[in-house]
Amino acid sequence: MKILKEIYQRLFKHFGPQQWWPGETPFEVMVGAILTQNTNWSNVEKAINNLKAEGLMDAHQLYNLDTEKLAALILPAGYYNIKAKRLKNLVKWFVETYDGDADKLSKSSLESLREELLSVKGIGPETADSIALYAAGKPSFVVDAYTYRIFSRHGLIPEETTYDEIKSLFEDNLAPDVKLFNEYHALIVRAGKEYCRKTKPLCDKCPLKGVEK
Repeated sequence: MKILKEIYQRLFKHFGPQQWWPGETPFEVMVGAILTQNTNWSNVEKAINNLKAEGLMDAHQLYNLDTEKLAALILPAGYYNIKAKRLKNLVKWFVETYDGDADKLSKSSLESLREELLSVKGIGPETADSIALYAAGKPSFVVDAYTYRIFSRHGLIPEETTYDEIKSLFEDNLAPDVKLFNEYHALIVRAGKEYCRKTKPLCDKCPLKGVEK
C-alpha cells in the first residue's frame, strides 16, 4: 500500500528521527515494556531509576528479588502489584529460557520468540511485539492505541479491526526492516500524542491532514 509509505514520509519529514525506544540495554527495554502498560513514560522512568539506584536493572538480580520489594520500587509506574507479578513472570522466563542473556534472546527466531512471550502471563501482543522489536531486534511491528486511532480516523482500517489484522497490514506491505518498524511506530506515537489526541484532536495542523484511503 502506497499510503503506508506516504504516511511514514509525512511523519518523518515533520518530526524527524525519533531514536526510540528509551533504554540503555535490551533488558531495560524489556522491563520498560511491562512498566509502561497503562501509564505514561515519565512514570516509568521514575520506576526504572528506582531499580537502577538499588542496582537491580539485571535479570538475575530481579529473579531473586522479593515480589513485594519489587512492587514498592516500581510504585511510580502505577498498578505496581500487578506489574511486579508480570515483571517477575517475564524475568523468570528470560532467566530460565535464555539465562538472562539478551544475545541468546536475539538469536531466537521471531516466530518462536513471539510465541514464547505471549505464553508468559501478563504479556499481550503489544508488549510481546515491543520486546521482540526493541529488545531483540526482530522485525515485529508494534500496534498500539495511537495506531488504531490514527488509521481508523483516516478511514484506513474499519473500527472492528483486530490487533493482528493491523499488524499484518504493516508487515504484509512493508519490508521486514527493524529500523523502519522502530521508526514508524515511534512516529505514530508522536503524532498520536501531539495531534491525533483522543479528545480535541488538532486535525488542521496535523502532518497527516488529507490522508485517506
